[in-house]
Amino acid sequence: MNQQLAGYAPTPAAARMENHGSAMLKVAMATGQDLFARSGSVVAYEGFIQYEPNPPAVRQIASSWVTGEGAPLMKCSGDGLLYLADYGADVVVVHLDNDALSVNGTNVLAFDAHLQWGVERVKGMAKFAGQGLWNVQISGTGWVALTSRGTPVVVDCGRGDDETYVDPDALVAWSPGLKVKGKRSFKASSLIGRGSGEAYQMAFSGQGIVVVQPSEDSTDRLRIRH
Repeated sequence: MNQQLAGYAPTPAAARMENHGSAMLKVAMATGQDLFARSGSVVAYEGFIQYEPNPPAVRQIASSWVTGEGAPLMKCSGDGLLYLADYGADVVVVHLDNDALSVNGTNVLAFDAHLQWGVERVKGMAKFAGQGLWNVQISGTGWVALTSRGTPVVVDCGRGDDETYVDPDALVAWSPGLKVKGKRSFKASSLIGRGSGEAYQMAFSGQGIVVVQPSEDSTDRLRIRH
């Protein structure tokens, strides 16, 4: 191999999911360990991998996941190494240990197929966002990969008594146990949000974390609605 390229070669898999650089996910596939992945996210694979776009389980659970092309997930199975990416976005790998995570739909890259998941309404936000916001809640024990438009910050909401405020367009994920409510601001020079005039934020409180990306581009967002 050309010595200038040798440093980019993959290393032996050390876990089910891991980063290859900041913007690529490497998944060690094995028989019986199926994966749900964002459609179109596969950039390369080694071995024998099969794909099933929009499988029945996805169509049933995510019937309200409106994208214009149905649920944007495919089922991957087989043996080998699978490489996933999403237009150069940073990849964040999370291992759930009998835990749960609520994730913005556009930030879901992949997760173990045996995990429990579903589309849910974000409580407390309906009156601020028309029909409300819908996220994907994933729970159980297994691996989840998220994307972030830049290196995210993870805020521990349990460190103090104050609420944590986040622009909805910058929100990646949060602990489902957190209390969520909307806060409306009418100041044109609002600290959070780039639009002038009325703006709203999501306020989190309780024990848990919030993952925030350095992006407020609403075109990156997917609102999941009925």
